Amino acid sequence: MAFTLPIANSYFPMPWLTLKTKLVIAITTMVAALVGIFAYLYVYQVVHTRIRDAYVNGDFVSHEIFNAARQALEVDLENTRVDTSNPEELRRAIQETLATDAGLSALLQSIVGYSRIIYDAAIVDPSGRVLLHTDADMQGQPMPPRPDFDRVLRSGLWRQVAIVYGPPQVYEIRMPLERGGAPFGVIRIGLSTTFMKSEMRPQLNRALLFSSVAIVVSLFLAAGLSNLVLQPLEAIGRRLDRMSAGELELPADRRADEYGVVTTKIDRLGRQMRDVKEIFSALKENLDQIMANLQDGLMLFTRDWRVVLISASAERFTGCARAEMLGRRLEEVFTRESSLGRLVLDSFERRQPVAGCEIESAGRCIEVALDFIAEGGESIGALLTMRDAESVRRIENEIEFSRRLAAIGRLTSGVAHEVKNPINAIVVHLEVLRETLHDLDPASRRHMDIIGSEIQRLDRVVQTLVDFTRPVELKLAETDLQRAVEEVVLLAAPEAERLGVQIERVSAGVALPVKIDLDLVKQAVLNVVINGVQAMSGGGVLSIRLGRDETAALVEVQDEGGGIPLAIQDKIFNLYFTTKEKGSGIGLAMTYRVMQLHNGSVEFESELGRGATFRLRLPLCESPTAVVQEATNSGQWPVVSGQ
Repeated sequence: MAFTLPIANSYFPMPWLTLKTKLVIAITTMVAALVGIFAYLYVYQVVHTRIRDAYVNGDFVSHEIFNAARQALEVDLENTRVDTSNPEELRRAIQETLATDAGLSALLQSIVGYSRIIYDAAIVDPSGRVLLHTDADMQGQPMPPRPDFDRVLRSGLWRQVAIVYGPPQVYEIRMPLERGGAPFGVIRIGLSTTFMKSEMRPQLNRALLFSSVAIVVSLFLAAGLSNLVLQPLEAIGRRLDRMSAGELELPADRRADEYGVVTTKIDRLGRQMRDVKEIFSALKENLDQIMANLQDGLMLFTRDWRVVLISASAERFTGCARAEMLGRRLEEVFTRESSLGRLVLDSFERRQPVAGCEIESAGRCIEVALDFIAEGGESIGALLTMRDAESVRRIENEIEFSRRLAAIGRLTSGVAHEVKNPINAIVVHLEVLRETLHDLDPASRRHMDIIGSEIQRLDRVVQTLVDFTRPVELKLAETDLQRAVEEVVLLAAPEAERLGVQIERVSAGVALPVKIDLDLVKQAVLNVVINGVQAMSGGGVLSIRLGRDETAALVEVQDEGGGIPLAIQDKIFNLYFTTKEKGSGIGLAMTYRVMQLHNGSVEFESELGRGATFRLRLPLCESPTAVVQEATNSGQWPVVSGQ
């Protein structure tokens, strides 16, 4: 018989119980089961022994009757007048012989008094008629059939108890009688269950009482002793509960027994958990910061295609909030209604990776990459990357343009250095020549003056090259970009008034705190504004809009001029490229460089006949100073102003 200790919740589903209570119940149940088994064996032994004794007594009586009957029938019936060939006459003769035998009659009369469980005893012929019976009235009567007592002897405990304590019934033990090698009768000893019950009840009652008392006492003893022994386990449980609640620094419990060893290990585990928790918190914070600032849409899936990691930028591509996508399955995030969803779902179904595929989704061009992560030949997840293809191209163009500017800078720096020395020499010799030649005709003097002025203009051009390529030391200070734009509007007002252009400034409504070199940024914005004003020589409106997003301040300058032809749009930031008759080609190149120096950017859109729009982006300060905060709270700049 096997027993399972009900400790685990799968066997003992009571989650509100403590581990100590479960162990106490388990130990108590085990002890009660053991005592119950011993009680069962004891009761079984008592019942089986009494039934076995009854069978032995009945069998003993049947053997006594057998011996007595054999002695009584040893007479030779052939020498008598009995016709042995006549069965009926032979039966009467045997019956008469058995009935007249004094020893057999005395034995039958003493049987009932000899044993308290024997109901009756009889000798019957092969046809079932009684030859001799303890009850004289049964002589010559047919003997009723009775179940064999051997069935009771072979039954189990509960069957034996049910038979003994059930309805009164008579079982019998049979022994055949033979004469001359041929059967002539059967000895049948009747055993009454009523007699057996009265004989067995005192012992059985004592056994049941003893077993019940033993079970109850064992339950109390097991519960008490186990509760006493498991007291340290309750303390360990409280320490574990405090650890799980976040109390990782617990006072040490100095004991030399097993409890002290366990608590020491728990304290060590608590310190390890604290260290791991700190590392995990730091990693999670760094990861959240990386995912929040990541420009690409990044989604990490588990082996069952659930989203476990997602960047903030993924919201722009999927159209769903980041919190709503975490923990969702693939088909709950993407649908086949969009081209992005169809591509992703089909790739996952075919387990086919995607490398830099560009698709149109929601009016934008998206570059999609999908990689399946495997370990040991088994797929454990997937990584989906989404990025704005136009932004990628723009960044590539900016990198290429920066590379060109750097190359031009190196070239112009070398050229300027080589040209500067000959120019200085020419200027010196020209002055010497003027001092030497006193009497010059007016025409020659005029030519020498022209040579001198052109040399000076060439020197200014070379100096401009040197200044443009020389490393700039930024004088950064925190300021409000709106005030810088106001000053730019004041500087551009005369030129705008001369050309009949009206400047409208749309404020952001809030402060735009930026850390910049104010003079350089004002010059960069002024270059764009002046270009826009000069593009509308016939008059018009130049709009300057200010705004902000999560990380940057924006300045948008929109004119109503003729626009920038598509053929030259990729050249307008090149140094010395200009379409104006008197332009230097330095303004927009300088603006681009200033934005780069401030980790910002400059972009533009233009269509022929519809003007051009330039957008300048500068990083916002993470924690504005009190000066800018005061400007935010008290400064009420006009939303629209005109010049």
